[in-house]
Amino acid sequence: MTLDLKRNNLDQSTSPYLLQHRDNPVHWQMWSAEAREAPAAKDNPILRPVGYAACDWCHVMAHESFESEAIAGLMNELFVNIKVDREERPDIDTIYMTALHMLGEQGGWPLTMFLTPDGKPFWGGTYFPPESRWGRPGFPDVLQRIREVYDEDKDTIAKNTEALTTGLRENAMLEIRPDRPQIAPNVLDQVGQRLLQEVDSQHGGIGGAPKFPQVPAFELLWRMHLRTGDINARHAVLNTLARMAQGGIYDHLGGGFARYSVDAEWLVPHFEKMLYDNSALITLMSQVWRKEGLPLLEQRVRETAEWVLREMIAANGAFAASLDADSEGVEGKFYVWDESEIDAVLGPEAALFKDFYDITPDGNFEGKNIPNRRLKPDLLDAETEARLAAARTKLLAKRAERVRPAWDDKVLADWNGMMIAALVEAGLTFGERAWIEAAQRAFAAVVKDMQAESGRLFHAWREGRARHTGMRDDHACMAHAALALHEATGASHYIEHATRWVQVLDEHFLDERSGAYYFTADDAEALIVRTLDLGDNAAPNGNGVMIGVLSRLWRLTGDAAWRERLDTLAGAFATQMTKNFFPVTTAMNAMAFDMAALDIVIAGGRDDPATDALVAAAGRHAGPDRLLQIVDPGAGALPDNHPAHGKGPVDGKPAAYVCRGMVCGLPITDPEALARELRGG
Repeated sequence: MTLDLKRNNLDQSTSPYLLQHRDNPVHWQMWSAEAREAPAAKDNPILRPVGYAACDWCHVMAHESFESEAIAGLMNELFVNIKVDREERPDIDTIYMTALHMLGEQGGWPLTMFLTPDGKPFWGGTYFPPESRWGRPGFPDVLQRIREVYDEDKDTIAKNTEALTTGLRENAMLEIRPDRPQIAPNVLDQVGQRLLQEVDSQHGGIGGAPKFPQVPAFELLWRMHLRTGDINARHAVLNTLARMAQGGIYDHLGGGFARYSVDAEWLVPHFEKMLYDNSALITLMSQVWRKEGLPLLEQRVRETAEWVLREMIAANGAFAASLDADSEGVEGKFYVWDESEIDAVLGPEAALFKDFYDITPDGNFEGKNIPNRRLKPDLLDAETEARLAAARTKLLAKRAERVRPAWDDKVLADWNGMMIAALVEAGLTFGERAWIEAAQRAFAAVVKDMQAESGRLFHAWREGRARHTGMRDDHACMAHAALALHEATGASHYIEHATRWVQVLDEHFLDERSGAYYFTADDAEALIVRTLDLGDNAAPNGNGVMIGVLSRLWRLTGDAAWRERLDTLAGAFATQMTKNFFPVTTAMNAMAFDMAALDIVIAGGRDDPATDALVAAAGRHAGPDRLLQIVDPGAGALPDNHPAHGKGPVDGKPAAYVCRGMVCGLPITDPEALARELRGG
């Protein structure tokens, strides 16, 4: 197929982000072999911006530059312009974001990279204004200068591309210690103590503005508290979750958390809502609630789960990716309020709401008000909280009349895996079967619409089309989701799905030298480098997720091959942890699970209410290292090497067995007794 490089071709895409730019005067192309081959013949460099549908600064640069006839004319004259959705193509985004860091630039989106015709980067940045300001050069000047250097200084271009390409390849070579040591609990505690030094003791979170939730780091601290009793770790987690839950980063009317706060106090969010952030927060808040029982955490989990089920269900029943930060071209406009609007909607109840939600005539954000309870965070008596809840309901209904932010309704396999597992965790914790059923529907939709006959996954789905070869994180996160659903339901087909997806990873993604998994498959599109990484980015790293998956598969099946794979993969992280542990907290949490896994085996029929009562007790009271197995005596048995093998109901009653290591306790048939056992007496 021959592309017309003199027209905008984004109307052929299904990506909401790319479709946002289909009417730009820029002659945008989608990333494809045809688009990359065309500039090679003409020796035109490539301008390749990366962004995503909910990205506010992406919108700003689009309005200022990509919608400008003059700037678009320069882009069309000087470059072949290829636009990429970073959520559809995280493999591309990862490579060029790493290249930007190698150039000494701070990363972010929009990611604006300049490439040679064969796709090698030689310069880049993020946002550029339409004219010079804020110490940044104007985008037209950048375009002209880059093309001038490209045409007249081939040596500099060659040196840059060689240095960056070499660096990218070296970055994909993991340093492996020959002894492959395993990580001990005391190492995790040392990491936890170091993390505590970075925590903002007043406002919670790590560091200053901008402030991100950093959920895996706080899960590590929570596990350390449970393991050692460290009160500082407990305070760090509880304070951070409470500050976020009462801050402006949380949508107090509609539920759900924004991606980050632009200030250190969690007041002003970057208003976009992402599926993966909310899945992580649902999971951690559920885990912490099981020990602390804090009503605020339960309320936030319930409201966030309700938001997901109300606003984030895609056409096929799986979960959509995100909600935009902007509406009517203004960031946050959908979410902020004038005091007069509050008065008009709430009438006599307005004074109470304004007092507790920081609503003032002058506002707390650019003359407007972001509802929050930072200044009065403590929950009140039931009657007052009920009045505030009724006020929030009225305001939510009024807000629904506004122009809504854009909805990115594409389905991503990895992010769906995260939310499926989160809803299962919360559903077991709070006894909400509807959440688990929603997770089952989403799982079924991914399998139906995004799995090839070979068992391999696609990465994205929208408008009836599955696109882009599935990547490591897709298979890892969906395998984790499958095992979570197996815990909740006892259905064996979930183990079969997880096993198949791990086999796909072993067949097409495994680096035999390190034992870790490449980001892309061996038969996927050939990019300038094949990424092999261990660190978390915005979402958890699939290698870290796989440590937990392999640990669970070993315990569920008794197959020693899973144990061997687990030990090899964990060994790949040993050297990384000695250099910089911050990016590998997902892996460390999975290692902590493996060290302390608590097997809870419930022997009983799945249609027996007594079995359900034991499952509910286990879900509500066990710690984060729980591995729940429901064994129907008429449907199968545990592996021969499982410590609970051969154990079953007692006197016809379903029974629970709590196993630590290779030793199981006495059978427990009473849910309250099981709860006491799991709480420690």
